[in-house]
Amino acid sequence: MVRGCMRALSGLAVLVAAAPLLRAQENQPRTVFQVRYVASGSVYIDGGKEAGLAEGFHLTIKRRQPGQAEMGAQDLGEVEVTSVASNSAVCEIKSKTADFQVGDAAYLSSADVETVRLLAVSKDSHKYAQVVSFTEGDPLDEEARKYVPRPRLPEINRIKGLFAVEFTVTDSHNVPAASSAEEGVVLKADMTRIGGSYWNLTGFYRGNLTTFGGGQNIPTLMDLINRTYTIGLYYNNPDSKWLMGAGRLYIPWAVSLDTIDGAYVGRRLSKHVIAGMFGGSTPDPTAWNYNPNRQIAGALLNFDYGDFNSVKTAFTAGMAVSRINWHPDRQFAFFETNILFKRGFSLYDDLEVDQFNNEPTLGSRGGKGVSRSFLTLRYQPVRFITFEAADNYFRLLPTFDTRLIATGLLQQYLFQGLSGGVRVELPYRVSVYTDIGRSSASSDPKASLNTMYGVSWANILGTGLRADARYTRFDSAFGAGTYQMLALSKEITERLRLELQLGQQDFQSSFTQAGRSRFGTFMLDWYFHQHYWLGAGWTLYRGGIQDYDQILINLGYRF
Repeated sequence: MVRGCMRALSGLAVLVAAAPLLRAQENQPRTVFQVRYVASGSVYIDGGKEAGLAEGFHLTIKRRQPGQAEMGAQDLGEVEVTSVASNSAVCEIKSKTADFQVGDAAYLSSADVETVRLLAVSKDSHKYAQVVSFTEGDPLDEEARKYVPRPRLPEINRIKGLFAVEFTVTDSHNVPAASSAEEGVVLKADMTRIGGSYWNLTGFYRGNLTTFGGGQNIPTLMDLINRTYTIGLYYNNPDSKWLMGAGRLYIPWAVSLDTIDGAYVGRRLSKHVIAGMFGGSTPDPTAWNYNPNRQIAGALLNFDYGDFNSVKTAFTAGMAVSRINWHPDRQFAFFETNILFKRGFSLYDDLEVDQFNNEPTLGSRGGKGVSRSFLTLRYQPVRFITFEAADNYFRLLPTFDTRLIATGLLQQYLFQGLSGGVRVELPYRVSVYTDIGRSSASSDPKASLNTMYGVSWANILGTGLRADARYTRFDSAFGAGTYQMLALSKEITERLRLELQLGQQDFQSSFTQAGRSRFGTFMLDWYFHQHYWLGAGWTLYRGGIQDYDQILINLGYRF
């Protein structure tokens, strides 16, 4: 009788111990989220720590028409989680074939789905059934009473990434002709909870180390694009009031300042308030006030209230000073506002106010004035149509690198004054979009009409080919012109991807000799083995002040 009771208790203990695993199997982790807000370079989704998300997770943004099968959803791009709250997360845009919109779906990568599933199991496995022992009679089976240690969370010491060496040859056709060969490195990192700590290394970097072959280093379009990447070492401990990061990164609470090569530190003053400081240089050629020799430092306060299910608001105010080669440049205040009402309405505004010295329009003593303002309103009454209105203002002439105009990276700067646009999702995964506005800062006697038209088509005729074409005509205080751009991409297999981009621009300005230029880039990514990657690229650029060809080869190891 006693033996029977003991065997029954043994079986009960095993069932109780297995119950969390059974519950984990029944409660599958959430893998699909919704985009709640779209900002410059980032998106907000409606899932956070409670859904198992963590920094470094990757998601694919897709768009599905009403009534369309899920497998037919249009792929729009990739994002990476950079900051996580209880029920929301901020994701950095890594790539995109079309603009993201509120209501788009974010699908968790298969690797991270498995991580979330293991996390859910590990959380439940913290609860163990108490094992009863007896002083008399047969003992319980060894397997039933054996102590099972708490499993390590999968996010701890997760080391994923790619390291590659790069060889580049550039042949210039200008007079005098020149050529150069360069060696460089490529690093893609997704390292979380390094050494069991709360430090994380995430991002993508490509840079040159040496130049040889008898020629001089020739600045190319690819070199400029490389500077737009971000990579950083971040500290994010949910039990600590301190947050910090170092590398090439955005200031989390002031993305309008563009990227810096430097560091930031923040401290939570309360649940809704964060104070921070930052400093570094400004390497991003897509910044409106780009200067590679500028240093910047400042402080800020961030206020964050509400949630994505009703009204979500975030406001940042700060002061900053900048130097060029350590000589005084600017001292200014900056303000950044985000307001989101459920999924249908969003507002974003960034404003910079400078202290001007000896400005004729402000008097001989100078004074304060708005130097930069960008306001955009977005409304999505239904899933397949989005309206947008924007007001763009510069007091100071922008200094971004104009060679990047035809790549589409400078689109937000080309329209000055008021503009409005609409995006419509059509059947067969076709999207059309347009922006129209009048420049309020043109040198023409009459206001100039700025226009942009675009169309994107995912999975063309079932071939898996994606295309995005765009035409823009603009006239602003810093210059006037047109550009056309066509991008094509196709994933041949899960391990082989091809991408082609063609562009042409005709830019006229008294501040540059860029003139007319054409470019074409072709890229191949081939993961020919589980751990090995081959990348190859070719760039052709024909312009008034530059005329060159560039070939690059990458050989890397994925870990």
